[in-house]
Amino acid sequence: MSSSQEAIKRAPLRGGWFLTLFAAEELPAAIVTYVALLMLLQLELRPAVATLLSALLFIPWVLKSFMRSWVRRVGHFRQMLHLIEALLFISLVFLAFSFNRGPAGVFFSLLFVSLLCAWHELAARMYYERMLRPVFQKLLTAPKLACSQVAIIFTYGALIFLVGTLQVYFRQIRYSWSVGCYVAAGLFLIFVFHHLIWLRSPRIGDGGSKHSVGASVKAELRIIDRIRHQEKWWQPVLILFLLLLPQGLMFHARVLYLYVSQAQGGLHCTMQEIGFAQGTVGVIAFSVGLFLGRRLIKLYTLERLFWPMAFCIALSPFVYLGMTYWPPQALWQLCLCTMLAQLLFGLGLGICRLPISAISGARYRNTINMLQIPLVSVCLIVPMAISGWMVERLGFNTYFLINSLCAPVCLLGICLLRRREIPPTL
Repeated sequence: MSSSQEAIKRAPLRGGWFLTLFAAEELPAAIVTYVALLMLLQLELRPAVATLLSALLFIPWVLKSFMRSWVRRVGHFRQMLHLIEALLFISLVFLAFSFNRGPAGVFFSLLFVSLLCAWHELAARMYYERMLRPVFQKLLTAPKLACSQVAIIFTYGALIFLVGTLQVYFRQIRYSWSVGCYVAAGLFLIFVFHHLIWLRSPRIGDGGSKHSVGASVKAELRIIDRIRHQEKWWQPVLILFLLLLPQGLMFHARVLYLYVSQAQGGLHCTMQEIGFAQGTVGVIAFSVGLFLGRRLIKLYTLERLFWPMAFCIALSPFVYLGMTYWPPQALWQLCLCTMLAQLLFGLGLGICRLPISAISGARYRNTINMLQIPLVSVCLIVPMAISGWMVERLGFNTYFLINSLCAPVCLLGICLLRRREIPPTL
């Protein structure tokens, strides 16, 4: 093969956009997913209110699949990505301004960022699939995920550490968060300019066609209706909910436990300690667990790994239960506990694809990726929303005890429900 032909085949890889495209998305998405709770808590909202509002930020991810057909039919994915990224930059700047407007302004700014992130995920995935051949997509899966996790570490780790340091120096919480959001917006602007230079128009499927948002919603409702008419479709839905229930209850409660004062039963960690333990060590451990889980799935089948992975997810809450009895006395102990909990969660998360493949059904395997994020978000929203209220009523020790005990109960329920055979997936 001539060098010119090789250059033509590798032209879509120039500029490294396939790595930065998803890293750019994770930067604002991590603010909505992980950092938003700390923002709301530091605006002096009660834990019950803060966890409720933080859970509501997941709604755009639940509804994003209803825009899938519209995004695909409209086409012009490169132009759409440029527009969304410009709006995301503006929304991050507006988020920085909104800290002077109180919790309501911050919440609605975060909700708009979440909506744009969900929209960006759809357009980015469709652009990525049209620009790269399947063999390249498979080879780039690991580097792409690694860049996404690095972006999360920067946002959930370095950004929180920066905000905490600014709070110590300036003694102004809202001003410190504003500066942190400006820094995030500035970094995101680098991605925006990078993509303006390197993104190219796909050769296939970028012409666009007339297709209304209403037609897109109807198309997705037809897919859901087909799934609903499958025999016992509710069983894998319930299995997925039971798998994620312990993690949903722990998702925001673990941050509350680290943040609130010792008089309220928490550890009263500094922002820097939370950023390092949860946002850096925890994310790295989760990424390692996710990688190991994927490797195991390739070596064995999901069906064979179902129970070991389900036990990994169920064991994660017990780490925080142990922390309530034996609170960490040093940062390295806190990091060790966080690392163990997140490693177990990442190791077992891949098993969620098995009930999702059963929900999709043999005839609709192409809808697995479309259903995964919305269904996982649906299962997490309710436990996350009520976790703060339960912590206020029960205290952390009792709450994590209930959280831990619900894990074996969920496994028992899954065992009973799995009498119906769930087809394995690749």
